[in-house]
Amino acid sequence: MQDGRDDCAAVTETHIGVVFFVGDRAYKLKKPVDLGFVDFSTPELRARACREEVRLNRRFAPDVYLGVAEVSAPGGACDHLVVMRRMPADRRLSTLVEAGAPVRDALRDVARALAAWHARAPRGPEISAQETRDAVEKRWRAGFEQARPFHDDVIDAGAATEIEDLATEFLAGREALFDARIADGRVVDGHGDLLAGDIFCLDDGPRILDCLEFDERLRRLDGLDDASFLAMDLERLGAADLATDFIGWYTEFAADPAPPSLRHHYVAYRAFVRARVACLRHAQGSPDAAAEARSYADVALRNLRAGRVRLVLVGGFPGTGKTSLAGALADRLGCSVISSDRVRKELAGLDPLRPAPADYGEGIYGAEWGRRTHRELAARAEGLLRLGETVILDASWTSKENRDLLAAVAGREHASLTSLRCEVPESVCAERMRSRPRGASDADAGTAADMRAHADPWPEATTIDTGGTLADAVSRALAIVRPHGHPER
Repeated sequence: MQDGRDDCAAVTETHIGVVFFVGDRAYKLKKPVDLGFVDFSTPELRARACREEVRLNRRFAPDVYLGVAEVSAPGGACDHLVVMRRMPADRRLSTLVEAGAPVRDALRDVARALAAWHARAPRGPEISAQETRDAVEKRWRAGFEQARPFHDDVIDAGAATEIEDLATEFLAGREALFDARIADGRVVDGHGDLLAGDIFCLDDGPRILDCLEFDERLRRLDGLDDASFLAMDLERLGAADLATDFIGWYTEFAADPAPPSLRHHYVAYRAFVRARVACLRHAQGSPDAAAEARSYADVALRNLRAGRVRLVLVGGFPGTGKTSLAGALADRLGCSVISSDRVRKELAGLDPLRPAPADYGEGIYGAEWGRRTHRELAARAEGLLRLGETVILDASWTSKENRDLLAAVAGREHASLTSLRCEVPESVCAERMRSRPRGASDADAGTAADMRAHADPWPEATTIDTGGTLADAVSRALAIVRPHGHPER
């Protein structure tokens, strides 16, 4: 917490401390309070907290945290102060973002610095225990209970219920994802409170301040969770593009392959924590806290909606453009696409691009091969869904039995199921099949006619007209898959 008046004294205060600004120095005094989550009630506890604050924050800004000073009185030291280099308030990241100033280079440097610390940060079983699926779920549930008395009075009850439902849905099916993150060494002793108001963009690089020092458990988190603090704060400040860029830079520097769903989940969690705190401040009489709580809740809900893990069936008869749509949609969503034509030939030991024509219902296109292919599609989708990946499955989906198989997978893995059926006139299909380049599909006009004759009704699918441009079809599909329109990340 810094002040921009470099040539005069000033004071700022929070619920746990007071900062005095004198000349080019800032002196932080801990208040003698015990709030449950933080205990500064004795001089010894305050002295220890000051030393710990300096030690921890020197990991991020060694030239800002200068040391600990004693406050003397007759009889000896009576208290301690954290001594800091004073930061110019007009270079605060939050101030620059709100003013529309160029901050991309500084944000990239922050992402690099955070990833560099995470690469060498402490790890271990005690640290990892704070970021298991069950530990994360426990924190969410505690937050739900704390926020519940404020439904309607502060946060819209419908929005609060949807936040709870979507967070619960994500966590229910993602134990394997959290286990994989721990196994990959992604859970570290990090910063724990990375907000735009505590970052200063100086000419020689950014300074990252105010690491969370009073409870080490709250600093033990997934590196992506740590970065999501700042992404959340940037989005709340109206800079969603900068939030997306920052997370992208962090994952690049950290070589982190996290699925988009996990990024959204962590941003949502951090926003909900801030919403909950704002609710408590509202109860204490803060005049702006209710609006702040609603703003944070909006960020949480947007990200939980965008981060739903989805299983998308893209189907249709040969020549309807389902494979093109599935691939383009996967590109827009940043997710995996699995094609039944390719899987079928892989199971048969064939080159996916090698023709293997057969009459309808014969050879590798017979009923048993069809069941085997769709069981393999289900198994691959199941593994990816557990790891938080949205999956698009490209197949004709003319069989209700096969669709039910995948619907059961979506239910078990707590994924949202969406069904899209591509349609164009039969004459267009026939022309497309005649003129398309060689690919994994062996279907021709005769195959298409047989499939139409034997197809089961598919009432739950949304029809996508693929007779126009691919871009138009993708836009229509996105409106179904992501009805709330949050940009891909």
